[in-house]
Amino acid sequence: MQKIAITSEGPTLDDALDPRFGRAAGFIIADPRTLEFEYVDNGAGQALAQGAGIQAAENIVRAGAQILLTGYVGPKAFKALQAAGIKVAHNLDNMTVRQAVERYNRGQVEWAGAPNRMGHGR
Repeated sequence: MQKIAITSEGPTLDDALDPRFGRAAGFIIADPRTLEFEYVDNGAGQALAQGAGIQAAENIVRAGAQILLTGYVGPKAFKALQAAGIKVAHNLDNMTVRQAVERYNRGQVEWAGAPNRMGHGR
């Protein structure tokens, strides 16, 4: 089963996608086919002065995700995600987590080749 991580403002598929990766409220870790999911809180990452993106990358790697759907990723987080083999789809915003998964399932996400936010994005 392939797992995807989606930055989320809350613990359900119908919560808003959080466009911030490192400082997202949390992550929905989902099977895109069945929509079975779990929520991973990112509260500790939000409190960090620096390194929130790297901590968030570690959280989704530990959860077993191979793909990330988000809005913005800074350079350090992007490097950590690449090193872990996580494929990143970015520039997602103004939608629910469920809508982001549906867009992924239709092949309508933009795959990142580089970070799209320069550090400390809040």
